Amino acid sequence: QVQLVESGGGLVQAGGSLRLSCAASRMIFIFSDNAMAWYRQPPGKQRELVAAITTRGITNYADSVKGRFTISRDNTKNTMYLQMNSLKPEDPAVYYCATVRAGLPNNWGQGTQVTVSS
Repeated sequence: QVQLVESGGGLVQAGGSLRLSCAASRMIFIFSDNAMAWYRQPPGKQRELVAAITTRGITNYADSVKGRFTISRDNTKNTMYLQMNSLKPEDPAVYYCATVRAGLPNNWGQGTQVTVSS
């Protein structure tokens, strides 16, 4: 399995921005051949899809983040990003990056905490 490490979480005021990064590393893992996704899990709630990106860079987003979040990937760095703008009080959660195989999340990172203050 691939090792995924998220970074970039932290505390931000409502309306502010954060950029999350997910670095993938494993000898047998070819980053460019894998779809990737960001999920989040708010306190007391189930994990939910935030955004996904295909191997070709095609993206899709949860309705709750459309127009505010942007998912991207840099295959030369084996890294995926989530640019989060206009953060809302409902956005705080542990954000996880994941590989996607056959349309389902496969490998998970450990998560990074995003906290939004009012």
